Amino acid sequence: MKSKTHNGNGYATENGGCGGGSSSSPSPPRSPPRHSAGVLHLRKKLRRTKSLSAGIITRRSLRYFFLLPVVYLSGLLMCVGPFPFTLSSLIGYAPLPGSRYRSHEVFQKLWNEIDSDNSSFIELSSVWKYKRKLREKKPCPNLTSLHHEHFVSPGLNGFLIVEANGGLNQQRSAICNAVAVAGLLNAILVIPHFEFHNVWKDPSEFGDIYDEDHFISTLDGYVKVVKELPEAIMERHNYNMTNITNIRVEAWAPVSYYLGVVNPILQKEGVIRIAPFANRLAMSVPPHIQFLRCLTNYKALRFSSSISSLAENLVYRMSEKSLRTDGKYIAVHLRFEEDMVAFSCCVYDGGKAEKLEMDTAREKGWKGKFKRKGRIIVPDIYRVTGKCPLTPLEVGMMLRGMGFSNNTSIYLASGKIYHAEKYLDPLIKMFPNLYTKESLATPDELAPFMGYSSQLAALDYTVCLFSEVFVTTQGGNFPHFLMGHRRFLYGGHAKTIIPDKRKLVVLFENTSISWNTLKDQMDDMLSESDRKGIMVPRVRKFNRKTSVYTYPLPECRCLQQSLENKTIDHSVDIPDYYNRTKA
Repeated sequence: MKSKTHNGNGYATENGGCGGGSSSSPSPPRSPPRHSAGVLHLRKKLRRTKSLSAGIITRRSLRYFFLLPVVYLSGLLMCVGPFPFTLSSLIGYAPLPGSRYRSHEVFQKLWNEIDSDNSSFIELSSVWKYKRKLREKKPCPNLTSLHHEHFVSPGLNGFLIVEANGGLNQQRSAICNAVAVAGLLNAILVIPHFEFHNVWKDPSEFGDIYDEDHFISTLDGYVKVVKELPEAIMERHNYNMTNITNIRVEAWAPVSYYLGVVNPILQKEGVIRIAPFANRLAMSVPPHIQFLRCLTNYKALRFSSSISSLAENLVYRMSEKSLRTDGKYIAVHLRFEEDMVAFSCCVYDGGKAEKLEMDTAREKGWKGKFKRKGRIIVPDIYRVTGKCPLTPLEVGMMLRGMGFSNNTSIYLASGKIYHAEKYLDPLIKMFPNLYTKESLATPDELAPFMGYSSQLAALDYTVCLFSEVFVTTQGGNFPHFLMGHRRFLYGGHAKTIIPDKRKLVVLFENTSISWNTLKDQMDDMLSESDRKGIMVPRVRKFNRKTSVYTYPLPECRCLQQSLENKTIDHSVDIPDYYNRTKA
């Protein structure tokens, strides 16, 4: 039998592939669009120019006609940017400010000053100055009352199966949304299945990453969760999941769609599948459904015992390595792996050898995706607009400029760094106390997790979660979920440095910049991150950047309050490394 698919209400199916749909971590950034807004604008401008040129030729001299190619090229440069053959050199334009990677030259020029600067180092304990002031809210409902009002008999309408795709945190988003949809439909949720993806190449299932029993017991009374479908239902579908009705739901589908389209099918069939299931529920949902998202994300999803045990040890060891700063450390989520650099289409300082490596990596990973007809690749524009991954060197200069001393311990959450011997060495010179999970754990401890990218990411996630300062460098689901989790734990403050990359590229291209000037700019950037750490967007757009997972307050305030009052026990969820005695 073929799988049945419903598209209800004209909701179109969504094309997969890198760069389309929703972004996830540790996926690369979106691929360059085939036709950027600038190109479309340029084409319209060209059509108008052609029409105008006809009139000019008939009414005036031909001299204006010969200016048209220059106008065209000038517009092309401004709208699209230099092409590989350096269009700017053909028409005499200087490169756009910040369009060239010269950070290594700036570092070489400033290194002696950086190394000898012992003035006004910032203490980790005093980095964050802003405090979140919550407005007076109505009292949180008693959890027992919440049960009686909304979750009296969970699971009466049938079974819900979802397939979560993506990396660790895109899967996490799918799980939270699945619980919310199950609560909305009053359905029994089957433990989500994880799709195998060629980017992450991780065959882990739910129970390999999360504690299944804890997940089920925490949600008990709100949403009923089972590990597998009953035998009778499996037999009815010839023990083939693809025979179960699959509903293709559009991204960010509203509550009305689930109640009006999905629910009748569920009640008729008794079991449905929704696949794929990334970002398939709108952010705007009733408060009791939003509570389910909060409960799932911050209480029900606890890493498996094998991950939690090693992660707790890594946090403890990182704290031990940071005694000079009272056990506090910085965690940096660095996205400078080869596939990330290749997918970004950005140009660094490797010349022809780098271009050959990147072309090979793109072809190997994405099979002609970047050679399609109409594909426009403009590295200069990507850099100017802040789309290029920061190098380890750039992260180091930024942090030293902000006032962090070379005694500061840094945890690096990353995959294999592209040309680590070249790009990582400057960071180590600036911050000798640099650690990774590989340096903190023994080979035997890491062995069970090797080859499982999501499980390794879970280790990084935990160490980053409990850092005093978290630094994000490239976006994606990992930092967005982490910032939300930190806001939930730390009184509404993300305690996160978010670099202004549009500003950085201009500063790091200026080989004449002084160290004091750079420090002043970095100090302003740190203050801005401090201010933004407590901010909540006024308007919540339906995407991960402004979602409840990134900004959990005030929506998750009642869960936060219940945890503080120990209405829900959470003592086992947070590593107790502060109270451990030294070995």
